Amino acid sequence: MVPARPAPNLAPDLARALVLALALGLAWALRDWAALRSLSLPDTDDTMRLVQVRDWLAGQDWRDLTQHRLAGGLPMHWTRLADLGPAALIAALTPLAGRHEAEVAAVTAWPLMLFAVVLLLVQRIARQAGGPPLAGAAAVLAAIAYPATTVFAPGRIDHHGLQMVLLLGGVLALLGPPTLARGIWQGAAAAAAFVIGLETAPLALALGGVALWGWSCGEEGGRARLAGLALGGAAGLIVARALFAPALWDQPWCDGLTRDAWTAATAGVVGAAALAIVPEAARRPARTGLAIAMLASVAAFAASTTPRCLSPYGGVDPALAARWLTHVGEAQSIATAPWTTSFGYLGLAVIGLLAGAWRVAADRRRPWGMLLLLQATALVLACVQLRGAYAAALLATPALATAINAARRRGAIRLALVWSASAGMLYPIAAQAMTPMAHGGADTPTTCPLPSGFAHMPPGVVLAPIDMGPTILLDTPHAIVAAPYHRNNTGNLAALRSERDGPDSATVRTWNVRYVLTCPATGGAAQLQVLAR
Repeated sequence: MVPARPAPNLAPDLARALVLALALGLAWALRDWAALRSLSLPDTDDTMRLVQVRDWLAGQDWRDLTQHRLAGGLPMHWTRLADLGPAALIAALTPLAGRHEAEVAAVTAWPLMLFAVVLLLVQRIARQAGGPPLAGAAAVLAAIAYPATTVFAPGRIDHHGLQMVLLLGGVLALLGPPTLARGIWQGAAAAAAFVIGLETAPLALALGGVALWGWSCGEEGGRARLAGLALGGAAGLIVARALFAPALWDQPWCDGLTRDAWTAATAGVVGAAALAIVPEAARRPARTGLAIAMLASVAAFAASTTPRCLSPYGGVDPALAARWLTHVGEAQSIATAPWTTSFGYLGLAVIGLLAGAWRVAADRRRPWGMLLLLQATALVLACVQLRGAYAAALLATPALATAINAARRRGAIRLALVWSASAGMLYPIAAQAMTPMAHGGADTPTTCPLPSGFAHMPPGVVLAPIDMGPTILLDTPHAIVAAPYHRNNTGNLAALRSERDGPDSATVRTWNVRYVLTCPATGGAAQLQVLAR
């Protein structure tokens, strides 16, 4: 076992995190100020998050996650945990600055607060793995680690930034000497990330797998850490069920905090607890056999009792999946995304994995092997869904910082080359440079500005392109048929048919449509058609 490193002073790491977050945040905010000022947020999920926060602050029940102006009332697959930060800022600032200014301040400040925490955690992870010399370079690399940095830009109030904080907190706990306290923190962080969304579940499983491997090998403190993992996970899941379970808990879904997903997660926690009570005297072959038996039992239980969890998006209509879901950027795989997009998203992760393998070959200490496993898991996840690249980019930074540290001794040219290869922001720039200029044949836009005065028209149901839905909910009193959320099969199919063939009488009658919006192929504001009542 690696001896515990003395805990260094937090001040230098904290100062670097704050300076980088504030400097980049200011630059991003100034660049995007016109959009931020009008609450035109970067992504549809950010916009819908603000809609959900507004509804809650206006009196919607804590457990009611239904968006009542979407498709006649659509239960969202989100939870309130990710609402808490933006909502707290808005509630605190509204008496001082007014509601609109409070919302602008909240959507600007919240992602930057998370960004500062992430930069701090990356430095602590780099120190734990390779010592103090790595912290500075790791902080700078994380600050430019595309695509991870995109989830911390002002306006990005969706849940990905918070998930990165929890993931890195779990990684930091794992890299330290095995103790009960670190296990509890790791389990609690994994449970909180689970409450927010299932995207990081494979990484949480990898973190748990490392702890399980340490226990099976008889690592000193491994049993205590495994017990802590079970305790923290159990406590987190109990809190999740008691405080964050939605009103429609029993519905047949496994795409968020649902009964099926919670049951599967609980099975894993019970399995970890069962192993933690195995006597210390058990030999390695017995431990390994018990670990394999536990994993097989948990997998069989989950597959038989919660089969929907094997395909969280399995309920999406095949036609809708083909025409919409496969074109959602972060949900694409390397097989469906343009190669330039994949290069921009995954370039840093691939270089980071190579640096991690080089580091493990040169330094057999435990933290580097753990990080390499997590990097590989994140990269595989990113190949299946590009959103996995957020974690892969951040996890790459400690190994890349080591490569930079080594290159300093090899001359300026070697150092410049390694810095260039480690700068995540250069990969999308290079991908764009390699993309030929498009000439003609542009597709019809999937979103466009709302017509002037539309927010002041009498409230009604709007049939519009799918991606326009959240903006309509945020900026107007109207209801909508479609929005980019996978539970809305019927409404989204109606919107796709309308885009292709025009609104038919059955769709208009079924949804009681009053307004139809279409985006002109030539650009500009949406074209409005008011239907006779």
